[in-house]
Amino acid sequence: MEYISTRGKVEPLGFIDAILMGLANDGGLLVPKTIPQLSKETLQQWQNLSYSELALEIFSLYVNNEIPRDELKQLVDDSYATFRDEAVTPVKRLNDGTYVLELFHGPTFAFKDIALQFLGNLYGYVSRKTNSIIHILGATSGDTGASAIEGVRGKEGIRICILHPHQKVSQVQELQMTTVDDANVLNLAVEGTFDDCQRIIKELFADVEFKHRYHLRAINSINIARILAQTVYYFYAYFQLAKDNQAEKVNFSVPTGNFGDIFAGYLAQKMGLPIHKLILATNENNILERFVREGVYQPGAFRGTYSPSMDIQVASNFERYLFYLYGEDAQAVTAIMDQFKAEGRVVIPADKLQVVQADFAAYGVQNEECLDTISTYYEKYAYLLDPHTACGVAAADQIVADGEVTVALSTAHPAKFDESIRLRGIKQTYPEQIQALFDKPQFQTVVGGSNDEIKDQLVKFF
Repeated sequence: MEYISTRGKVEPLGFIDAILMGLANDGGLLVPKTIPQLSKETLQQWQNLSYSELALEIFSLYVNNEIPRDELKQLVDDSYATFRDEAVTPVKRLNDGTYVLELFHGPTFAFKDIALQFLGNLYGYVSRKTNSIIHILGATSGDTGASAIEGVRGKEGIRICILHPHQKVSQVQELQMTTVDDANVLNLAVEGTFDDCQRIIKELFADVEFKHRYHLRAINSINIARILAQTVYYFYAYFQLAKDNQAEKVNFSVPTGNFGDIFAGYLAQKMGLPIHKLILATNENNILERFVREGVYQPGAFRGTYSPSMDIQVASNFERYLFYLYGEDAQAVTAIMDQFKAEGRVVIPADKLQVVQADFAAYGVQNEECLDTISTYYEKYAYLLDPHTACGVAAADQIVADGEVTVALSTAHPAKFDESIRLRGIKQTYPEQIQALFDKPQFQTVVGGSNDEIKDQLVKFF
């Protein structure tokens, strides 16, 4: 197994080198050179595996023995031992056609824990094995930051700096990041939006000399390890439904802003998982919905919503999908991304739009519609959805046909977004770990949104 860049100007890499490179040195994103193909027999053999056993089998396909199997198993077991539910990602039935895949049972109550507990342990492993320095730089719209910090705090040989948009994440998300007082953690609150934070990260990683001098490593979903880890729960959820004879036509409805979570589903499907529909759920920042419906990818005016982790205009994983949409033609992808940089929009031809619409359905959920969905499901099923999960459920309600089964990805515990939920008069009890945050001091530095200001902070920290 080797990894190549979507822009074609990086020599093929092994797994560990790909993880360490993060953003490809030519500005593209790394993808597997070939996607492993799974037979029906293999899928049947995997059906009764535990979550950790399944993760080990899937990672083994992509690691290519660079990590001995017994050591990889230890990394996987350590990563998922921190989860509060034995199933790691349990599947809960809401009604005959709708299930939720609970991805929030990790240390920070968000789906990002599933990939970042593993990636944190993987970076620790690489640092020990190679005696190398790991300086992690990441941006967050809320959940990635806390999950990444939790994955590496206190680990020897690793330092982490996380950028988040100042006062544009939920209170709990901010507290989870900024109440950490470990010496190897730096929180920078950037005056701007998440898109500003993400742009800074990409531009700093594209400065190859700076990246190498300061040993910068990526924790965002530009890192292919994030995507690989997220494919596992699509398989796991499908197998749970198959056990109950519910796997005839299984859809996945995925709340997404950065295209990473749904791209993991797309990759699982390309590996051979028989997903019926991949439903792309967005909020009022509906750039991706418009792309699926019209073939136009163009950022618009930023909208603050009740689902703030999806308040994203530029989806960093979109380029990975373009690579496959254009038949793995790196030259075509480079030309499209150059055009996007110059003109701020991408328009694809009608034949490509047909392919996109075969790959995805899409629906943008309006703000009040999101809250209505929370209220309805709470009253009907006594199940409390966080506002991002509510977008996934609302999209499924709009798109799914009778007789189909849909798994909505539940991406965060509702306690992380109580500000939105309280608007409908719903009171919830915080988990003990979250309640404890409110009494802790915070540690963060507010900075402007220029690359130079961030660089200055990094040089002092690293």
